[in-house]
Amino acid sequence: MKENKLKDFYILWSTQSLSQLGSSITAFALTLWLYENTGSALSTAALQICTYAPYVIMSIFAGAISDKFDKKKTMLICDLLAAVSTIAVFVLYKTDTLSIWHLYLINAISGLMNTVQQPASEVAYTMIIPKEYYQKTSGLQSLSRSLVTIGNPVIASAVYGFAGLDAAIAIDLITFAIAFTALLVFVKIPEIPSAGEKKESILALAKGGIVYLKENPMILYVILFMSGVNFVASSFDAVLPAFIIPNPRGGNLILGIVTSCSGVAMVVGSILATIMPKPKDRVRVIYLSMLFSLGTENFLLAFSKSPVLWCLGQVLGWIFVPVMSTNQNVIMKNSIPANLQGRIYACRNTLQFFTIPIGLLFGGFMVDEICEPFMSGQSGILTVLFGTGKGSGAALMLFILGVAGTGMCLIFWNKLKKYHYSD
Repeated sequence: MKENKLKDFYILWSTQSLSQLGSSITAFALTLWLYENTGSALSTAALQICTYAPYVIMSIFAGAISDKFDKKKTMLICDLLAAVSTIAVFVLYKTDTLSIWHLYLINAISGLMNTVQQPASEVAYTMIIPKEYYQKTSGLQSLSRSLVTIGNPVIASAVYGFAGLDAAIAIDLITFAIAFTALLVFVKIPEIPSAGEKKESILALAKGGIVYLKENPMILYVILFMSGVNFVASSFDAVLPAFIIPNPRGGNLILGIVTSCSGVAMVVGSILATIMPKPKDRVRVIYLSMLFSLGTENFLLAFSKSPVLWCLGQVLGWIFVPVMSTNQNVIMKNSIPANLQGRIYACRNTLQFFTIPIGLLFGGFMVDEICEPFMSGQSGILTVLFGTGKGSGAALMLFILGVAGTGMCLIFWNKLKKYHYSD
């Protein structure tokens, strides 16, 4: 009986996760192709920027579109248009006319489709999942994202190396066809009752999402707290390669191993989030999990010179991330009316994730322009703590991020401690 209640969820979750893996394989393969053809790290990074920019710029309006139109049709149309853009890459590649600007444009289109599709899918999940299963299903969604994170680079590298870009695209299109068919034929998403609501413009709906957050400070402060967490975490992502690669005990292979530890930790954390009992206060769980992550990983890496400890730091930093995201999802699904969720999730995307590109730029700038030049002229206690030579400035930056992350958590706690949520 329980399994029957989650039948639509299992079909949608499994097929959409498979499609996400296919899309990730193509994205990684395109990164490899672009780097082979340009030799530029900046050019390949621009691919991610083109995909991510719509999230920051258009999410609020995309969420309003999601609330205004049928969720299933919105998801199907967005998936179809994203698939068309992938087919365009395939055609350009096979005719030997694929250029860099093509990839930037196509990635921007795909990113825009994902920006509209993501809040629609969040609402769709809310409509097909019984309330008592929100925590379990959120944990399973975190698990699939973690598995995609682990498997995508390995599979994409193997497929691209043995069979080329067209094979990676073929896998993407096959997984898309499976997910599209499953959603179209086998998944039933109930319509959201209108409750006599008047028809509103996209602009009015977008404004309504912002107004709702202002009137519900608990959700707003959790989102802003996570925005701060994302800034520190993305700065860490920019610093980590500069810390490990030049280290005498590091290098590219060690960087890959250390990075993979975060994915393994998230798988474990996702399983933990799925089976753990309902917490008495979900806001407190979100805060404590991020305080633990930011207050351990950065310091452990900054002061250690052993790859084993670097791996341990990644595990400590990422194991509770799925627990955090699961509890945040449960709060939002339970607190926000279904007919408002699209626009609220879209506002969340803008407010919570706009700090990621800023953090990436900040972390890279601080290492290259501030910390490495500063450490090159140091001796004494600082060199004992952070080492000497290239990479010591990155170690110093990791320490700074540890202090900044811990301090940010303590500052936000003054706002968060007045709010409690249990279900």
